[in-house]
Amino acid sequence: MNTIPPRSGAAFTLKKGERLMITDIQGEQVSDFICFNLHDTKEYLSSGRTIDYAETIFLTKGNPFYSNRSNIMFDIIEDTVGRHDFLLTPCSADTFRIIYGDTHPHRGCFGNLCEALEPYGITPDEIPICFNVFMHVAVDGETGKISVLPPKSKAGDHIVIEAKMDLIVGMTACSAEMSNNYSFKPIGYAVEPQMQQD
Repeated sequence: MNTIPPRSGAAFTLKKGERLMITDIQGEQVSDFICFNLHDTKEYLSSGRTIDYAETIFLTKGNPFYSNRSNIMFDIIEDTVGRHDFLLTPCSADTFRIIYGDTHPHRGCFGNLCEALEPYGITPDEIPICFNVFMHVAVDGETGKISVLPPKSKAGDHIVIEAKMDLIVGMTACSAEMSNNYSFKPIGYAVEPQMQQD
């Protein structure tokens, strides 16, 4: 298993049919996840289309995840937590300045993704809303107010996704205090070979 250290990021390719296991090694740690079509990076994971077609903001096993062109990019095939977020943007230096009042802010998940994805030719303005694995966001059905709560994930909890096209993947071990119950921890990931067809 590969490890993303606390408050950092990584990027790699995931081929069609391969599976990716994302593991919360110590518990209560979010991972921002984004992906792009390996052969055309103008096609990317779309929060709006995925939520629209699923008719839910609580996405889990059995939900296909769509691109901005309405093509399925991946499916979740295992999920030991069942609660993640696809509403909130990656934390950034601006997040820490505006929400936390930091005068010397960390670059956040956005900055980490920018660095990790740069070798693939992906620029900062091309990074959209991420699928925030293990993030626990509650929404008040009357007022619409959102609350960031401690993740429900425990040590060893994981999700497994299966790629439906060749992907460039960017992932982080999230840098926002509130998202991770005020403790920064690593995230694990492992690529499993393409499943053999019967």
